[in-house]
Amino acid sequence: MKEFEIKISDFLRILIGEVPYHFYLELILRVSFIYLVLMVSMRLMGKRMSTQLSRNEMAAVASLAAAVGVPLMNAERGLLLAVVIAAVIITFQILIARKAAVNRNFESLTQDKYNMLVKDGVLNTRAMMATHVSRERVFAQLRSEEISHLGQVKRLYFEAAGSFSLLKTAQPQPGLSVIPDWDIDMSSDLHLPTQKQVCQYCGYAQALSDRDMAQCKNCKHHRWVAAVEQNNGRLNTR
Repeated sequence: MKEFEIKISDFLRILIGEVPYHFYLELILRVSFIYLVLMVSMRLMGKRMSTQLSRNEMAAVASLAAAVGVPLMNAERGLLLAVVIAAVIITFQILIARKAAVNRNFESLTQDKYNMLVKDGVLNTRAMMATHVSRERVFAQLRSEEISHLGQVKRLYFEAAGSFSLLKTAQPQPGLSVIPDWDIDMSSDLHLPTQKQVCQYCGYAQALSDRDMAQCKNCKHHRWVAAVEQNNGRLNTR
């Protein structure tokens, strides 16, 4: 289309475009066919496609979306193109899934593997750096699981698909609070301070003679705070 042919007042062109009117009837058939292709493709690739996706499953979905877009909107492209691309994507996805089911190394290569972000009430800072998960993100996830301090956590896994899995400890120990520092009222309601001192960043406890100057062996930070324990639901009077 030439530049001089474009006019802002040409509302008919803006709404309808330059396709013939009967293409809109054809578009109904194209959309119905593409929808059927997508439903069949998702069904053939398994139940995982309707839940949280892994990396290769996300790539398959993105490839399908790109494949169906061209014949859906372009009258010069046939529908068989989408079928061929979908068949190739489905074949690759099935082969990858079958290989990953029997080969753990191949599964780790294609799907990635889980990381342990919290172990026995202490942040695993190396795993957090490797997965690019911030301390605030970990604390937010724990708060969403009704965890108020790290002493309640046995393990927090960051799964290959990007989800979190929490295992609570059977016998909570005093630990670092995950309540924001500025929410003093909530922390006071939920927690009681203890004599135990932990790293303010990761919750690690170590025997130190001078904690103000000592470096945390786990995360290399220098600030220490009192660990907290549950207040057993009793609100502090203020």
